[in-house]
Amino acid sequence: MIELIWDAPFLRMLKKWKKKHPNLVARFEGRLLLFTEDPYHPSLKTHHLSNNLKEFWAFSINYEHRVVFQFIDDTTVLLIAIGLHDQVY
Repeated sequence: MIELIWDAPFLRMLKKWKKKHPNLVARFEGRLLLFTEDPYHPSLKTHHLSNNLKEFWAFSINYEHRVVFQFIDDTTVLLIAIGLHDQVY
């Protein structure tokens, strides 16, 4: 099981995102639970980023929204950003 690190910048971003997208909050929570159980589950579309974001990964909440994260080790993940595809990349 994956342990999540919720730092202050991510929590601020998440609070704004939830206010702007209340209809996606339950989906986000479900995807996050799935991610903690299996970070490479096919429905998450987990992928490694490239270029200047090559140390980060992302998974999909839906077609437009992503969560960007970084593996600290095999069982710990730092959540970096949440938002629209174009906003977080």
